[in-house]
Amino acid sequence: MGFLDALLGRSKPVKPDLDQLFGLPSAAITLQASIGFTPTGAGSVCFASIEGAAFAQVQQEVRALLDADSERAGEPVEFSRDAYGYSWLLSRRGPDGLPALVGDLHAVNTALEDSGFGPQLLCSLVSFRDAELRPMALVYLYKRGTFYPFAPLPGEKRDNPLELQVKAVLTDDLRIEQDLSRWFPLWGAPGL
Repeated sequence: MGFLDALLGRSKPVKPDLDQLFGLPSAAITLQASIGFTPTGAGSVCFASIEGAAFAQVQQEVRALLDADSERAGEPVEFSRDAYGYSWLLSRRGPDGLPALVGDLHAVNTALEDSGFGPQLLCSLVSFRDAELRPMALVYLYKRGTFYPFAPLPGEKRDNPLELQVKAVLTDDLRIEQDLSRWFPLWGAPGL
């Protein structure tokens, strides 16, 4: 970062740290003990749409990588595109398989990054529910290197008090995004 950048208030973008994803299992213990939310076993990676043979090759590599896990049953990854044109990769594990799910998400992100698709990566999310079956996700912003909670309500509304409660509970477990304007809603995200 140069002098002019500092003078104009520009900052260097945070370098993504995919290893932050490995903090999710301990954060899940805190969530369960504090406010009763447990993992559902679903997690997703979102990225700007990519077309072409290079991405098709990465898709095959990701499938082969996750298929190699003998403990997994069914499809390793589901590929989809949302109403906004973003692509999603959804991985499912058992509710008690959060460490393996985090490994899946890390592997998918790493495969995309190593294949030159890092700039297209947007976020990863892991889904949770409480005893009342209220949904909530912890979202990792790839370009910020931070997490935020997203708690959707019916009618494309958000449970802001719950999101702020989760933020307060997880401050010591995860690098939480402090700029609330970056807590983007992920309506209809696969696995949520």
